[in-house]
Amino acid sequence: AQHGHGEEALQIVERMQLEGVNLNDITFIGILSACSHAGLVDEGYLYFDSMNQVHCITPTVEHYACMIDLLGRAGHLEEADNFIKKMPFQPSAIVWGSLLGACRVHGHVELAKRVAECILELQLQNAMVYVLLSNIFAALTRWDDKAKVRKMMEDRGIEKQQGCSWIEVNHRVHLFVTEDMSHPQMKEIHVELKRLSGQMVEAGYVPDVHCVLHNVEVEHKEFSLSQ
Repeated sequence: AQHGHGEEALQIVERMQLEGVNLNDITFIGILSACSHAGLVDEGYLYFDSMNQVHCITPTVEHYACMIDLLGRAGHLEEADNFIKKMPFQPSAIVWGSLLGACRVHGHVELAKRVAECILELQLQNAMVYVLLSNIFAALTRWDDKAKVRKMMEDRGIEKQQGCSWIEVNHRVHLFVTEDMSHPQMKEIHVELKRLSGQMVEAGYVPDVHCVLHNVEVEHKEFSLSQ
């Protein structure tokens, strides 16, 4: 399910039922996740509806969150919004956050603004909301709106943790933080990254600069992607 083999996962579920295995609430989270990662919207609806109608299982907030994720990934944002409105309980920040993430992927700025407001009513200090909304504006080159969101973060004392990554080499962990040049081999690392980037371009790779959410020239965006 987690690797996009949704149809294979559903075939296993069908075999389970043929062999008399009872599906429980945990099983359905796996089923709906499989549908989500494979884009199987119709199948997701069928299994979600069968929880109550066939298996006498009342869907929980986790199952609703899976459905929102499924619809959001598939680009059915308005449908996901309506699905949330029909939930029999108050939607959590996690549910709204799933829809906000989908708004960022599909560039639905107006819905994103409304969803962000819903999350902030529940968690005013949630830095993720401000960052996602800021990134949505940046992806649409609405730099003034992005600046307003960042200013709002500053006024409310909300800080975003710097992105980081790490790798273990010869039993030693090397940590890399955004814009940090303190690693002793940073010069060699950048030389190697530049070499690899050149090979990728020669092989026909075209950098997707839309994910570099800063108001800079294309050349600077391409450079950022290699860092």
